[in-house]
Amino acid sequence: MMDEAKPPFPPFDQESAIKKVRLAEDAWNSRDPERVSLAYTSDSQWRNRSEFISGRQEIVAFLQRKWNKELDYRLIKELWIASGNRIAVRFAYEWHDDAGNWFRSYGNENWEFTDSGLMKRRIASINGLPIKDSERKYHWPLGRRPDDHPSLSELGL
Repeated sequence: MMDEAKPPFPPFDQESAIKKVRLAEDAWNSRDPERVSLAYTSDSQWRNRSEFISGRQEIVAFLQRKWNKELDYRLIKELWIASGNRIAVRFAYEWHDDAGNWFRSYGNENWEFTDSGLMKRRIASINGLPIKDSERKYHWPLGRRPDDHPSLSELGL
């Protein structure tokens, strides 16, 4: 499969990096592993917690496992900093398991892009925290976060 260009392209300024982060958030909130995988190079390298993933096939398999376990997944990403072809983000997502136990997972990601705007490296550090249903902060319908929904900073996360 040929890699397609995915704007915005590096080098990133504040505006283009914020747009890139929101596009990634939107894709992940679709919970569509195939769609998400297309933002990465065909040989993309990931570290996700203690798991090492290489290439789109492994990305798709990983995301299928993830979203079969992490139900009603809702994610917010926020730009930390961008320079050249690299972006650092922080994120938090809420989900529940098949027993109805809710969690909020917090993390940071370091992204490195090709000139065509595809991500060739993703390094994620993530911690999970059990929460009560009453502590949830993400209540939008599944899918894209509404534009008027508070950001991580606005939520105090």
